Amino acid sequence: MLPLHGIGVLVTRPQHQAMPLCRLLEASGACAFRLPAIDIKPLPEQRSMASRLGRLEAFDLIIFTSSNAVRFGAALLEQRRDLALAAIGPATARALNQAGYRVAVQPTDGFDSESLLKHPKLNSLAGSRILLIKGIDGRELLHHELARRGAQVTTADVYRRERAQPSAAELSAMEAQFAAGAIQVITATSVEIAASLLELATPALRKDFERAHWVVPGARIAQSLRERGLPGVLLQADSAEDQDLVAAIIRWRATESGA
Repeated sequence: MLPLHGIGVLVTRPQHQAMPLCRLLEASGACAFRLPAIDIKPLPEQRSMASRLGRLEAFDLIIFTSSNAVRFGAALLEQRRDLALAAIGPATARALNQAGYRVAVQPTDGFDSESLLKHPKLNSLAGSRILLIKGIDGRELLHHELARRGAQVTTADVYRRERAQPSAAELSAMEAQFAAGAIQVITATSVEIAASLLELATPALRKDFERAHWVVPGARIAQSLRERGLPGVLLQADSAEDQDLVAAIIRWRATESGA
């Protein structure tokens, strides 16, 4: 029997990022349900932004802060293969590789700003020029810390996150799945996803969410859920990578079953 046979998992990634995780869950025997908690929308000022940034070779390092930053911001590189690029984690590095770019700097362990800042090439930055390609209203830690270390930091916001707006019918159908006992686990791979999911929940779904197990890839997301009053069990994944999320659920299932 497959390790997640009989387990239902709610996948809350944005629509365009959900399918690989759903397929991996289903390959392990789970039933995957989708309810995107946020939408990712490009910002339209790409041409004017490219003009504002000027010569990209003037930057000592160009950092992409997410795979969505690559999706909506790689065009700013204009197919230049001689630029020094950094990725905040493995998913971002993979997106750059798939777009044909080589990554010079990425965390050896971890997938967030704190992990990237541990890289030895970012220790001493006096006089360096760094470009951050990111989403609007994201975390400011990376920007502030790079500047504190002496870098001149320029930002390029290429996308925005919006809370998803599921229809009343979609929410009602999700209530029915929980009421039928079809879903036991909810994924939350970012603070924004966790917050948006709780905000869009109906009163009935909020109660279901409080009873479910949540799989999260970091302490910051877990803390945000606790701060929003979620009392349920939190399953810790090693990262936000799909295989690590599934592995965390499999570990929990094995413990629950006594295997």
